[in-house]
Amino acid sequence: MNLSSFSARLRWCVAVFALAACPAWAASSFDLWGEAFAAQWMRLSPERSTAAQYFTGAEQDELDGQLSPPELERRQRQRALASEGLAQIDIFTAGTLTPSQQIDAATMRWSLQRSLAGMPFEDHGFAFNQLNGLQVNAVNFLTQTHPMRRPGDVQTYLARLRQLPARLDDTVARARRSAERGLLPPRFVLERARTQVEQFLAPAAADNLFVSALAERTASMASLDGAQRQQALMQAQVLVAEQVRPAYQRVLDLLNALHPRTNGDAGLWRLPDGAAAYQQALASNTTTALTADEIHAMGLRELARIEAEMDRVLTGLGRIEGSVSQRMRTLSAESQLPAEPDPRPMILARYDEYIRAAERRAAPLFKLKPTAPVEVRRVPALIERTASAYYTTPAPDGSRPGIFWVPLPGPVFNVMGMRSLAVHEAVPGHHFQLALQQEQLDLPRWRQLRVFSGGSAHSEGWALYAERLAIDEGWYEGDPHSLLGALGAQLFRARRLVVDTGLHAKRWTRQQSIDYGIEASEVERYVANPGQATAYMVGMLRILALREEARTTMGARFSLPGFHDIVLRAGSVPLDVLGDLVRRWATGPW
Repeated sequence: MNLSSFSARLRWCVAVFALAACPAWAASSFDLWGEAFAAQWMRLSPERSTAAQYFTGAEQDELDGQLSPPELERRQRQRALASEGLAQIDIFTAGTLTPSQQIDAATMRWSLQRSLAGMPFEDHGFAFNQLNGLQVNAVNFLTQTHPMRRPGDVQTYLARLRQLPARLDDTVARARRSAERGLLPPRFVLERARTQVEQFLAPAAADNLFVSALAERTASMASLDGAQRQQALMQAQVLVAEQVRPAYQRVLDLLNALHPRTNGDAGLWRLPDGAAAYQQALASNTTTALTADEIHAMGLRELARIEAEMDRVLTGLGRIEGSVSQRMRTLSAESQLPAEPDPRPMILARYDEYIRAAERRAAPLFKLKPTAPVEVRRVPALIERTASAYYTTPAPDGSRPGIFWVPLPGPVFNVMGMRSLAVHEAVPGHHFQLALQQEQLDLPRWRQLRVFSGGSAHSEGWALYAERLAIDEGWYEGDPHSLLGALGAQLFRARRLVVDTGLHAKRWTRQQSIDYGIEASEVERYVANPGQATAYMVGMLRILALREEARTTMGARFSLPGFHDIVLRAGSVPLDVLGDLVRRWATGPW
């Protein structure tokens, strides 16, 4: 049954019998509708469908050869589908749903509501920003995420490459329309994107990333014979030379044309409806109704608390002169690795050691653990200088592990913070949470793969909670430098609350934010992705508060592994939904 016929049937049931006459039917049909609706939603983004391998057979093969439709078409389709979904959820929740279905419905409703609420502000983010603009997203997606398992994948790769110039031109047109409305990027954001495009255009077509990645990824494809491979590489080279590079040049021409019209003002406050756009960004990222002022004050409180904790550790090391920041800078400089030989291979190996040690230490604290492995890899060169560390989930079919991506541009490395970063991105942080969610067969598939979810506050809040857990459980005993690195990471997330809200609501400048203790690339990240940096600390504090609430309620019945099971089993849900789940666990017969 397709979505439209199912929706028509449901409306007929409500109109003729009234919902009270068929509550059991509505409950039993919610799961079917949810899966059908999620499939429709995923079809709006072939790239997302590819990353998840959401479908099977011919349908997935077809989607693997497509890029998303032009922006205006995508928005119209997404708006219509979101509105339809919310109407159907209201019908279902007026009937009888099981407790697990209520969680499903609440999570889907929140996600669809945020999608609709964010649509008026989509052009407040520059289409070619340095973090997730099409100029870098296309490269990352095709060279890393697009599957390369069999000859058919080579053909879908080439099909997508053929479509890319039109998508770039569509995005150029979108950026021009935005500029006419006064929605221009800060000059430094535009300049970072311009540098990326210039780097892309520098090599000849034969050495272009799209060609070299295809050559590398097909080198060991046994089912692709030599002649087929050479023909595919030649096709890619011709496409890049005749279509892709000229489209990137048109992007560069746009950036050059807009450059004189930009200035150094950084925050959303500078744009039409900027205050509303930022409040929407905060609501989407934190899943709360907290205001910018409230989050700013929260950051200041946490800064004071964490600095006091760091001061005690530094004093124990005999480091008593200067501020906490000054003493930390001195220790960081002293911990740097020699420049020769290249320290990057050693750093990657050490990250792997930290992940394996964290797996051993996490064993008594968690009953639920993912079966998929996790690896550490270096961030691709194109985005390394502007990227932060991040995690990508395993492929559901087992063809790709969970990956902790770490940027290593150098020459200075955060040696003291390495153990904490491995905890955050891998174990028991994002890998435990996101890989495990994929593996929970009792969840609807759309929740396993986070088609609709609880946004950044749950996922980033959990990862920061994992960092705090490692501190509280004594994982840094005997290693005060790494403990300071871990506390420094917590301090950094508190500082983010102050800087993100400062930039977008209090008219802080880029330099003012840097002077507050945030690296330039991080400040520029907050400018390009407003509100996302606030999700970490807001989410962690809410999870900690829920843990203490449950401990108080349960007394001797409280179990830390049990609490972790509840949070991880929930998957990615809004914080209010997580609170309801934890309270039900604390007061029930679990």
